[in-house]
Amino acid sequence: MHLKTLLLLLFYYSVHATMTYKWSRAMLFPAAQRLKRSSATFLNPVLQNSLEDVVLLYEFLLAELDIDKSQRISIRDEELASLRKAAEFDTICNEVIPKSITEIRRLSSRLSSYPRVLKKEDFERTVLTMVYTAYRAAQSQGHQKDTWAESFVNLYKALKHDLMFPYNKESS
Repeated sequence: MHLKTLLLLLFYYSVHATMTYKWSRAMLFPAAQRLKRSSATFLNPVLQNSLEDVVLLYEFLLAELDIDKSQRISIRDEELASLRKAAEFDTICNEVIPKSITEIRRLSSRLSSYPRVLKKEDFERTVLTMVYTAYRAAQSQGHQKDTWAESFVNLYKALKHDLMFPYNKESS
């Protein structure tokens, strides 16, 4: 049931996000605008372009991720890691999403005052930031665990608000 719900949610959002308003992507994920030109990275990569892409993203997350001491994220499953979409996933996870608690709090703050529905790439990056934040919360203890957990909750609230945005606007 959870898989179906997640897939439906991601697909719905992917379709819904095509109707978003223009607002600078750099304000939410500045690293997406600073990808190295000399590297083989993709310009503004997006994982979800179809239902199959949503399923593949879910498979990446289920395949167990390795997060090394320098916080570099990789897919453990070699077959999945060899896919073209895995290279885009790597770029987003290691060059675009924020990793420090300060950057994640800054993202949460920006999301809380974001005036429009998120673009699908911003929604996707926020979900991946939540995954990373959940991992860090699980690996931390004491005050740090609380800080990471609070950041996770704030990102969750921002995504929930974003999904409800058209309904919130109608009730105002």
